[in-house]
Amino acid sequence: MSRKRYAIGELAAAAGVSRRTVRYYVQQGLLPAPLGRGRGEHYDDSHLATLLRIKALQEQGLTLEEIKRRFGGNEGLGAPQVSDMAVRLRKPAPGERWLRQTVMPGYELHVQEGFAALDEGQLRRLALTLQELLQDENR
Repeated sequence: MSRKRYAIGELAAAAGVSRRTVRYYVQQGLLPAPLGRGRGEHYDDSHLATLLRIKALQEQGLTLEEIKRRFGGNEGLGAPQVSDMAVRLRKPAPGERWLRQTVMPGYELHVQEGFAALDEGQLRRLALTLQELLQDENR
């Protein structure tokens, strides 16, 4: 499965931040370094997801230092680790807004307001991956 590749300007525009902010977050260890080297340097969907998470947390009133502490100072906040995922298995706080996206019958994806929802193609790929995982479980 190929991921979308972003130049720094495209990534910044998609996340609604400046190029300078992207570079600063990389320096501060909030965002993983770009992939590739030199002219091939690029970012992917996990970088975009991380930027959107940081932005949503800031909108909730957290400072960058608090965000860094919250995630244990790990470089980048992209893909959640299993322990991080367990924290997310909770009921939404009063006033939180979530978008529900049907992946396939019996399975939904819940996306917190401020984070990017999946498009139809991404939902199809997620459904295929989920079907493969479920088939592996039954073998």
